[in-house]
Amino acid sequence: MAKSMHKTLIIMKDKLHPENYRFVIFRDMSNNTQFLSRSTAYSKETAKHEDGKEYPVIKLEISNTSHPFYTGKNVLVDTAGRIDKFKKRYEKKA
Repeated sequence: MAKSMHKTLIIMKDKLHPENYRFVIFRDMSNNTQFLSRSTAYSKETAKHEDGKEYPVIKLEISNTSHPFYTGKNVLVDTAGRIDKFKKRYEKKA
């Protein structure tokens, strides 16, 4: 018996994705690296990029330049003091 193989045509919905993509600077606040990409995220803050143009800035707590998975280092980045708060909370219970 031969198996019937047919392709199914998948049609994407209209107007599913936003149309207001623009270039923004993503800045990793743990090590101050930044990169330019497209996004729909809103930001009031702007900064100049290395190309001399000014773009909105989106602040990140962690990115591929500081995340242990990508860097190969087991360093915890704590920009908001959450690790200290966690340790203090559980030291009291111990």
